[in-house]
This record gives sequence, C-alpha cells and structure tokens, in this order.
Amino acid sequence: MTTATSHPGVLPVWKKWPGMDPVLLTAVLSLLGFSMVMVFSAVAGIDSDSRGGLSLLSKHVFSTALGVAIVLITARLNLSLWQRWNRPLLFVGIVLLVLVLIPGIGQKVNGSFRWIALGPLRFQPSELIKVFVIVSLADYCCRSSVDIRNFRAGIVLPSVVLGVIALLLLREPDYGCTAVVLATAYGMIFLAGTRLLYLVGVFSVAASAFSVLVRFSPERMERITSFLNPRSDLLDAGYQLHQALIAFASGEWFGTGLGTSVQKLSYLPEANTDFLAAVIGEELGWVGLVLLLTLYVIIFWRAFDVARWAAQKGQLFGARIAQGVGMLIALQMLINIGVNLGVLPTKGLTLPLVSYGGSSMIGNCFAIGLVLAVYREAVTSGRRSP
Repeated sequence: MTTATSHPGVLPVWKKWPGMDPVLLTAVLSLLGFSMVMVFSAVAGIDSDSRGGLSLLSKHVFSTALGVAIVLITARLNLSLWQRWNRPLLFVGIVLLVLVLIPGIGQKVNGSFRWIALGPLRFQPSELIKVFVIVSLADYCCRSSVDIRNFRAGIVLPSVVLGVIALLLLREPDYGCTAVVLATAYGMIFLAGTRLLYLVGVFSVAASAFSVLVRFSPERMERITSFLNPRSDLLDAGYQLHQALIAFASGEWFGTGLGTSVQKLSYLPEANTDFLAAVIGEELGWVGLVLLLTLYVIIFWRAFDVARWAAQKGQLFGARIAQGVGMLIALQMLINIGVNLGVLPTKGLTLPLVSYGGSSMIGNCFAIGLVLAVYREAVTSGRRSP
C-alpha cells in the first residue's frame, strides 16, 4: 500500500495538511519572515510621525498576512477552476491595465500610471497580469500541444495577446514588468516545445524594438547612459546605483550588523522596495545575500521538480503553471539583484516575497499558491487504494 506520505517529497509531520509541499512552503515562509525583519530595518530610519516608519511597517504586515492567507486558500482550490476561468481572468487583467491609463481612475506616482485606488489602498494590476498570463498560457500550451512546434501556433497566436499586454504595460510605463512577462511567457512556450529558432527571431525583433524606443526617448537614453557610466552623473541619473554600490561595499562579507545601515538613512532611495537588496548587503554582507539567494534557488528547483512530477502524472496544465511560476520568481529576483549590483539598467521591480509592496506580495503569493495546488493534485493522483 502506497500513500501520499510515503512519497519522498512528503513528510509525516504534514499528515494534517495533505499535499502541502514542506520544502517549498518552508522556503517561502522563510523568505516572508526575512522580509518582515529587513523591511522593518529599512524603514527604521523614517520618522514615524511623518506617515513613514510605523505606517509602512503596518501595511507590510497586513499585505504579508494577506499573502499567506492567499497562499493557503489557492493551494486548496482545484486547478480545473483556473483552467476553466483562465480566459475571463486574462480579459479582466487586460481591462484593468486599460483602466490604469484612464485619468481619474489610474493614479500617477513617480511619473508612471500603475495604480488604481481601492479606498485607502492602492492596487497595481500589472502584478496580477503576470500570474494571469501564466495560467492562460499554461492552458493554451495544453490545448495546442500538438501544433506548438508550428510557427503560427507557437509564436504568432500567443504573440498577438502578449503584444497587446506589452503595449499596455509600456504605456504606464513599466519596462521591468514588460520584460518579465515576455521572458516568462516565451520561456513557457519554449518548454512546451516551440522551436528555439523561432524564439531567437522573436527576441531579435524585441531587441530591435527596444533599441528604437531608447533612441527616441531621452529618459530611456539617460537610463542606459547612466547604466553604462554611473559615475557620469552621481547626483542625478547615477545616484541610486552609486548609493547601492556604497552599501554593498560597506557590508563586505559579514555586514555591518542588522539595523545599522547608513545608506537607508535618506541616502538610498526606495531602500524598502527596489533597493532593499542593497540594505541586505550592507547589514548582512555577502553571506546574507548568499543565504537569500539559496532560498530562491530552492523555490525555483522545487517549482520545476513539482512540474516534472505533474507531467509524469499526465497533468500538463499544472506542469506548465509550475514552470511559469518558477521562471517568474527567478526572473524578478535576478533582475532586482542585477539592478542593485549595477549589471542591469534600473528597473522598477521589487525583490519577490521580500520587498515592501502589497500588490507585489499578493501577486507572488498567489503564484506560489498555484504551485502548491499543482503539488497537491499530483499527490492526490499518486495515492492508491489499500
């Protein structure tokens, strides 16, 4: 007799929570706990009387708690629900991206229209569209599994929808989210069986389009120039990167100590969001960053391991979702760390499951919940009657 708990991926302690992957869930909860500590440290230098510090921390506690609830709820829902509703969800996501661009509905912050107000809270639709694209594309890859190697089914048809989404994201503008959505989507298409030669052509066209956008936009050109030569304008375009590099240099191997960052004290902009990795590097050093990266590697490995197991059970929809989520988390992490270290141009992407940001936290927790649902259904299908 074989039960779910006899599988090497399931431990006896989880008998009361059948199908909850202990490895993945432990890594995610560790990141969320780490997030609470580091966000608190990052906002500690903000005066709590100026709607800073304590207000930011309370919002982060709320969004993290909500994220955990979303993980647990999503993990218990059947994947057939998401497969049945994937098109309406994607349509709703696209409508929200349109609404963001309408004056009076979308809110402009730091030069970008990315938020919709929900009472006292603000919501960023682009964080949900990442997950909706994964769910919709997972269903498409399953339905087109035979024809996916053809140029029309493998590239043209999905590119029409992805092109619309990319244009809406660029109008906000949100270049980081655009890059993540497209890279994740075409990565899923490649794993589903599309020819590599076709994808090389797609990325060549995308690179050419990006070059044109940079050429005719002074703001984008300034970002590229400051990336290539950050010391050319240390008080303006290259300021963030310069301060981030100072933070990493100050931290060295073991850091200056938790809560002792100097750069977070009004020197490093967005210290609790886009540049939280620099604060981590300063306070915990390279050792702390390596431990952080290890947790992300575990999530990436586990997502693809779950995908492999689901594929073996014939659950291709779940397998594609797990692959997409694994790539989504990994790409966001790599871009964020790359920006902090100066190996990529500045993008407005948070460190997934760690940085301050309610929309980002909810979107990523939703994605993790889907992987846990894939795992649960694979466990259930693996049971045998006594």
